[in-house]
Amino acid sequence: MASGAENDRTSGGRGLSRYRPRRVALLGAESTGKTSLAQELGARLGAIVVTEYLREFCDREGRVPMMAEQAGIIAEQERRERFAVDAAAERGVAWVICDTTSLMVALYSIDCFDDPSLLAAAIDRQRRYAATLVCQPDIDWVADGIMRVDPPTRERIHRQLVGVLDAHRIRWRAVTGSGEARVRSALEALDHFD
Repeated sequence: MASGAENDRTSGGRGLSRYRPRRVALLGAESTGKTSLAQELGARLGAIVVTEYLREFCDREGRVPMMAEQAGIIAEQERRERFAVDAAAERGVAWVICDTTSLMVALYSIDCFDDPSLLAAAIDRQRRYAATLVCQPDIDWVADGIMRVDPPTRERIHRQLVGVLDAHRIRWRAVTGSGEARVRSALEALDHFD
């Protein structure tokens, strides 16, 4: 299993030691098990999990965001990540598991609104994760009533995601299987980022 060995102690000011936790990006189209996997990895690795703000937004508002709200969704997701990284560093926690990143919001913004304006910055930010894991669309698609569109959308977004990662040479590993096999796949994938 991945050890989080990059967590060198660094000077955190005032002579205090701080860890540099490793951020893991869990990416994937809708209904690929990112949230369940994030929780399971968090428990197994003793990690802090950054939940998907978009889901919270949709649950609270009872709708998906409009085009003008996409940048705000990204800003809040990233604010929560920074907070989690700081908390992990202060507590000596080796891992921060991010249940999606701004890259997924940017890809859906293109798909839903034909708006590529968020993509370049999202690609740049994606390069900063210690590991990028892509949840494959190999589990049953489940409707949730608000966020999820349909299986063809899931397949299209998956192809776009992999295409962007490959085109920009962002290193990633696939996560496959269901249940415990999916968790093992993710843990094994993390070993390739050490």
